[in-house]
Amino acid sequence: MFKRSLIGLLAGSTLACGGEGPADASSDSAMQEPEGQVSADGTFSVQSYGTFSEPWAMSFLPDGRIVLTEMEGTLRLVDPEGGVPSQVPITGLPEVDYGGQGGLGDVVPHPDFASNQILYLSYAEAGDGDTRGAAVARGTLVCEEADACRLDGVEVIWRQTPKTTGRGHYGHRIAFSPEGHLFITSGDRQKMDPAQDNTSTLGTVVRLNDDGSVPADNPFADSDDPVTREIWSYGHRNPLGIAFAADGRLWELEHGPAGGDEVNLVEPGVNYGWPIVSNGEHYDGDPIPDHDTRPDLRAPAIWWTPVIAPGDLMVYSGSMFSDWQGDLFAAGLLSRGLVHMVVEDQNVREVARYDLDRPIRSVQQAADGAIWVLEDERDGNGPGELLRLTPAA
Repeated sequence: MFKRSLIGLLAGSTLACGGEGPADASSDSAMQEPEGQVSADGTFSVQSYGTFSEPWAMSFLPDGRIVLTEMEGTLRLVDPEGGVPSQVPITGLPEVDYGGQGGLGDVVPHPDFASNQILYLSYAEAGDGDTRGAAVARGTLVCEEADACRLDGVEVIWRQTPKTTGRGHYGHRIAFSPEGHLFITSGDRQKMDPAQDNTSTLGTVVRLNDDGSVPADNPFADSDDPVTREIWSYGHRNPLGIAFAADGRLWELEHGPAGGDEVNLVEPGVNYGWPIVSNGEHYDGDPIPDHDTRPDLRAPAIWWTPVIAPGDLMVYSGSMFSDWQGDLFAAGLLSRGLVHMVVEDQNVREVARYDLDRPIRSVQQAADGAIWVLEDERDGNGPGELLRLTPAA
């Protein structure tokens, strides 16, 4: 059983900036039975649930099992309570374009998964020539045996438009609203200017019905352009976190350039400014006007310079950490842990950092209120670990 002492709690500080792409290292997955706990400076007890090769996302199913993606193209069904084998590969996935920041991305169950068994996947998809882009597909999970699962009837319901060169800034986080609409984050693909071009879904948040059709009340639903009709908000850079609060508000977390990582309260039809404004600057040192120079463009609710290099966003709603209900938690790659924020009307304030001494790619809440995190496999740190965080004894 893996054990490591965790550094604990850093309150209200800022950590150094750096890159945002995963390394190319890989390793075979190996499940470990959870046993024993280590304390994170009196804040968390931590249990390990095995390691995975370049893990990127996870979601809980209604029965408590976890669906988990590995970037190279493997989807796994993990039973935290089961014995060996407790990781089951799920076959029948679409072909994934793996490389750079691209590969198999998010996985989210349909709101009615208990009755329809439908899963949604995002991934990088190859196009013509040397182009690629994000896509979202859905299929029905079928497990006829304990160690044999597949997706049936897989169909692509959305494609990022247009496909472009390069392998960065896909975004492609997925979330369902309380009303059942499908929201997808779409990165700018490191092309910048398309984030201001609403004939493109690059640099946007997209809102669809669960079958991929466009809701009639989308902010640009009357447009003659079918791509424009998909857009909910725009002016985003590389949005890698998206989560709904209990009050129905949508929060989004994205990478800035050299500085300027930000959390936004996402509202329909709003322009969030990239690349016209940012509280960071270009990597070559060229300045970008700050948000406060353009009050007509929506400023973030909170931002960081130096950056935290965000990986994911969660709104906590459980009872295990009852004082944290409604608070935001960012998975930090460079900040190597969780960033804890409280919501104050339209604004957000950082209140603590929980240093897990490893880059964190994904954060999710289980039904019992425990917080689960996925360690990112990057910078030669070995395969990514799946951890369960509960209050320290």
